[in-house]
Amino acid sequence: MQKQHERVWTWDLPASPAALWPYLSDTARFNEAAGTPRYAVEEITQPDGSVQRRATASYKGVAVEWDDPPFEWVVEREFRQLRIFRRGPLASLGPMLRLEARPEGGSRVTYRLNGTPRGLVGHLLFATGLLDKIGQGLEGMVRQAASFAAGEAAMPFAYTPPDLTPEQEARLAGLTRQIAGGAYHHDLADRLAGHIAAAQEVDLIRMRPRKLARDWQVPVRHVAELCLEATRLGLLSLSWNLLCPRCGGAKATATTLEDLPKQAHCPSCNIAYDGSFTRNIEISFRPAAAIRAIGDGEFCMGGPHVSRHILVQQILAPGEQRRVTATLPAGEYRLRTLEPGGECVTTCDGGAFPTMIAEDAVAPDFTIRAEAGDTIGGIVLRNHSSRLLTFVIESRAWRSEALTAHEVTTLQAFRDLLPDQVLRAGEDVGIDSITLMFTDLEGSTALYEQLGDAAAYRLVRRHFGVLAEIIREHDGALIKTIGDAVMAAFATPEQAVRAALRIHDRIAAFNADYRQEAAADGRIADAAIGLKMGLHGGRCIAVTLNERLDYFGSTVNMAARLQGLSHRGEVILSEQLAADPAVAELLQDRTLSRESAVLKGFDRPVSFVRLTARS
Repeated sequence: MQKQHERVWTWDLPASPAALWPYLSDTARFNEAAGTPRYAVEEITQPDGSVQRRATASYKGVAVEWDDPPFEWVVEREFRQLRIFRRGPLASLGPMLRLEARPEGGSRVTYRLNGTPRGLVGHLLFATGLLDKIGQGLEGMVRQAASFAAGEAAMPFAYTPPDLTPEQEARLAGLTRQIAGGAYHHDLADRLAGHIAAAQEVDLIRMRPRKLARDWQVPVRHVAELCLEATRLGLLSLSWNLLCPRCGGAKATATTLEDLPKQAHCPSCNIAYDGSFTRNIEISFRPAAAIRAIGDGEFCMGGPHVSRHILVQQILAPGEQRRVTATLPAGEYRLRTLEPGGECVTTCDGGAFPTMIAEDAVAPDFTIRAEAGDTIGGIVLRNHSSRLLTFVIESRAWRSEALTAHEVTTLQAFRDLLPDQVLRAGEDVGIDSITLMFTDLEGSTALYEQLGDAAAYRLVRRHFGVLAEIIREHDGALIKTIGDAVMAAFATPEQAVRAALRIHDRIAAFNADYRQEAAADGRIADAAIGLKMGLHGGRCIAVTLNERLDYFGSTVNMAARLQGLSHRGEVILSEQLAADPAVAELLQDRTLSRESAVLKGFDRPVSFVRLTARS
């Protein structure tokens, strides 16, 4: 039996465990910065439905193969993993990181590394200080992470990006200038270029606009528009990712909506799942290969940072009981195992985990409960089954970084910049929730007679421009114009109603500006746009019509019918839309009347709110 070797390093740092955890637990970023080679992974489904991950890599010309089991961790406290090698000079190798809050402030960081050699070559590697060599760079990386957490370093870990060729540098500079000269740069073109040139590959392989917006502290729409423009010009390539509803991994991808499958299989979770525009289809970006090529393979597939929605993950043997300490933020949590089996959902108010026992009917293989009277986050896990189980406590809010297909396809920039991104002909996609706005002009026939065709047409086109600008500013998209009418779509009720109120208030100024200009030019000065609006939200389907994305269904019909009930200067909202909490807050200081009417195509009277014109 080979001897096990172990080394332990300890550092006292000023940063708190919560501040250090996002960087020290980012094992993929850590490994890339440390120069660890990528590896390939094969996921093999076992007879009991569990999944075994088999990894292969080449390190300094030596082929190695190992079983890559799940990491174990408790968020902001510790992680560990033990790799069992099938080929190569090592029999096993495992890291363990622990963070402890110090009474005087800051953290004590303990990093433990143990391994077992295989054969003569492995014995010589350990005898000549393999673990010490691995650990030589640890202190510098840990201390730099602490400096980054304190705002004293530019990156979590020292990293030297690959040199771009002169041709790549020229393309990057030229495309950056084009973006900076266009309408969608938002003063972010140089920042994007710098990110592409200098960031680690883990930050580039799946660039998510929502995360970049948070890191850069700018609006999400600005980053989304920047990335869409960069894609149109060839600086970035986009990917539609069908995210697994359990692990959040992108298990099916496509470069066009046409090629995106409706279903996917996640080998990690061994489940099949459907794609939803609203919930789990997201858009992401990466540098075009002609600008900076990104390698294949993994730096670390299963570390805590890959599954940030999972706050506790522990592997228990059959019959084993274990106590862990975890202080969880307030929110809803799902309790399950990585292996096939039951699950249940509970709510935590923050701090200690709620006292609860999984019902046998839901999760017969495991129990997760708080210790009686425990106020510091003690959680007892017990494996009731006869097989190894990986327990998971995960937040239900994990999709917060995903910019969904529903959100991006309701941006005006998406429709303007990537008009070829449409669904397959004859295919429809269900949208769980969308808010639609219809506008039209009252008395447009009289307006044309009053001003003449050419002048009236110019005024109508000008009002289209005002509407399009406001719709875009509120993260919506102008779907189509029908004569003098407009149909627009928004991902959320709040965005739609904010846009409607802005249009409602802007039309008076629009008409005043026109009258002033007409009087100065000696033209008819008493003409005015009489705008009517109707809004409703709910489910619908998205289809490709006239080579553009369009929406159909009763939600569309309802919004159009409500617009038909409005008069000059009015906005009508369905009662359902007006009752949305965010919308109700927007309407607090507005003059409203509540009414109902029978609408064509609807069996029952429809209740709605009429917003009258301001004086």
